[in-house]
Amino acid sequence: MELSSRQDGPLQIVAVIGSRIDAAVAIEFKDAMRAATDTPSPTVILDLSEVEFIDSSGLGAIVASMKHLGQSRSLVLAGLTPTVEKVFRLTRMDSVFGVFPTLQDALDAQAA
Repeated sequence: MELSSRQDGPLQIVAVIGSRIDAAVAIEFKDAMRAATDTPSPTVILDLSEVEFIDSSGLGAIVASMKHLGQSRSLVLAGLTPTVEKVFRLTRMDSVFGVFPTLQDALDAQAA
């Protein structure tokens, strides 16, 4: 599981480099997210535009990443592919996270 991370002002953008977040990579994903989000950015945008499949372990790993950030920081999601968006909608996790169609939409919303 590979992630790329960059700062955009006060925002940290973490992109998943890979097509799956499932049971096989969930622990690796959580560890990579913890390492990537050690910066004090108040908002982390998780770019999922390359992810084509997510299962319950993957959802759990994203929730664990949000909890790791604590109350004072937020995690928003961007670029969900139709399959991944459907999983978030069916599990109602789209009401837990801010979800944006594209990374640019997430950046624009955070700037407003």
